[in-house]
Amino acid sequence: MQNHTSYQKELPDKLYFKVGEVSAIVGVPAYVLRFWEAEFKKINPKRSSSGQRSYRKSDIELILKIKHLLYEKKFTIQGARQHLKIKPVEKKGKSSIATLDEIRKELKSIRDLIS
Repeated sequence: MQNHTSYQKELPDKLYFKVGEVSAIVGVPAYVLRFWEAEFKKINPKRSSSGQRSYRKSDIELILKIKHLLYEKKFTIQGARQHLKIKPVEKKGKSSIATLDEIRKELKSIRDLIS
C-alpha cells in the first residue's frame, strides 16, 4: 500500500465517477461539490449531453485536498486557492534541490575514483 497524506484515499479503479459517488467518497454533500466547482476552476468534471457531471480520479484527489485545506487546516476559500497555486512550485523546487544534491554526490564519488 502506498503512503498517503491524511486527505488522500484509495479510490476505486474507475475512469469516471458520478456526483453521488464523489459525494460519498469525499464525505460532503453534492451541493458542496457544485459550490467548490464554481470556486475552484481546477475542478472541471466532464459533462454528458444531459449535463451530468463525470469526475476523474484527478478531480477527486483535488477535491480531497481542498476539503483537507478547508476543514482540517481551516483555510478560507481564497487561502485554499492561493495555496493550490503555489504548492506545485514548492514541490518542483524541493525535488530540484534533491536532484542537485544527488548529482553533486555522484560527481564527488567519480572524482574520488579517478584521483
